[in-house]
Amino acid sequence: MTRRLLLSYLTLAALLLLCLEIPLGFVYSRGEREQVINVAKDEAESVSAFASLSVSAGRAAQDLPERAAHCAERIGGKVLIVDQDGALLATSHPLSASEERSLASWPGIAAALRGTATADVRTSTIGGVEYLAVATPVRHGAEQQGAVRITVPTRMVHERVHHVWLLLVLGGLAALTAVAVVGFAIARWTGRPIRELEHATHELAVGGTAVPVAITKGPPEVRSLAATFNRTAARLEHLLASQRAFAGEASHQLKTPLAALRLRLENLENDIALNARGSLTAALTETDRLARMVEGLLAMARLDESAAEPERIDLGQVCAERHRAWTPLYEQHGVWLALAGDYTGEVLALPGAVEQILDNLLSNALRVSPPGSTVSIDPRHHALHERRFPHRATAPAWVELHVMDEGPGMTEEQRRRAFDRFWRAPDAPKGGTGLGLALVQRLAHASGGEAVLRRAPRGGLDAVIRLPAVLGRTAVAVPSQRPARPLQTAAPGRR
Repeated sequence: MTRRLLLSYLTLAALLLLCLEIPLGFVYSRGEREQVINVAKDEAESVSAFASLSVSAGRAAQDLPERAAHCAERIGGKVLIVDQDGALLATSHPLSASEERSLASWPGIAAALRGTATADVRTSTIGGVEYLAVATPVRHGAEQQGAVRITVPTRMVHERVHHVWLLLVLGGLAALTAVAVVGFAIARWTGRPIRELEHATHELAVGGTAVPVAITKGPPEVRSLAATFNRTAARLEHLLASQRAFAGEASHQLKTPLAALRLRLENLENDIALNARGSLTAALTETDRLARMVEGLLAMARLDESAAEPERIDLGQVCAERHRAWTPLYEQHGVWLALAGDYTGEVLALPGAVEQILDNLLSNALRVSPPGSTVSIDPRHHALHERRFPHRATAPAWVELHVMDEGPGMTEEQRRRAFDRFWRAPDAPKGGTGLGLALVQRLAHASGGEAVLRRAPRGGLDAVIRLPAVLGRTAVAVPSQRPARPLQTAAPGRR
């Protein structure tokens, strides 16, 4: 931020200096040019008047060479005097024969012989005078007697103009240096509290807590912002702590009454009439559902409170262990549970997160799978990364864990809402709580990944958990393009 503020100050100062110094330099250059032209014209008029008198008195040959030499010496330039036919009358410097014959054709002299005074001025890029020649007619009354041409040296004028431009540049650099020093101090003074606010905001976003920011530094607006941030951070921290405490305490307090309620309902089974057994079973089902909901709330509360960092998890080992744990239950319901894929690498995830994700997804898949169908656990490499880097034998950037069933599936709208807390599909089987997929998404996000629901190839639901892979493991084999084959399957109890 300090660099950006300083750059903005210097840019504004540079634009202001350019808008002031460039016009000033050109105005000075034009003034110097006009001054030297006027001096040259005055000198030419003086020589022209002297030449007119000398020609009229018949003393041109005696007076004009001396006058031309004296004038040229005084101004440090060159003087030429010609008659009305363009023949040379006097010169302050030697001329070649060809130059003498062509004097009448020189642009300035030709115009002066026609009675028009001219000034030939050539300027440099920054306004300095590089060449100046003035030609004036010589008249006696209305009679044209000749012309005078004076060439004035412009080295001093040119150097003076360049000196002024140099002073303007040095003055601009000094002004920019002063602006840089003052601007840097102001930028540091303004940016220090903003950097503290940025750091505190990052700490609040990452850890949920923020150190109060000092409100005695910086401009009044920044101090007001710091005070508002401190109040907001304190209130947010209090609200989060209250929410976590309420969810955890309420869930803990509900576990014991629910267990007692289920026990009492089970004890009533032998004492109620047969026609009331259905109501008792429904009550037990709802009690189990409420218990699972409490467990889900407890899991979310623990996830909110934990500040654990993702660790290296052997995904293949976890998938195999959960496959073995769930196989007996799937056999009881007549559903095949298959472990497919050939990925055996490591991923980054919170401790225990992959186990909880698989438990929730497998529980949901079992609830909607008809007897004789198959539910598959399929960890895969991220195919897009492999196509982009086909020559690399390291693990890809992402690993996708698929849990696919052959149940009724969900519509696109239902898949978008499935991760909302307590939301359940209208045709969902009884016994769900609406917290399982919400917890899955929270665990995936906390591990640095994401969770999405897609339509499975056989019409069911494909729950995809994307997790960051551990890079640099050369032992991980690049997957082939053939379909994944089942590694283990659980034979159903009935088909």
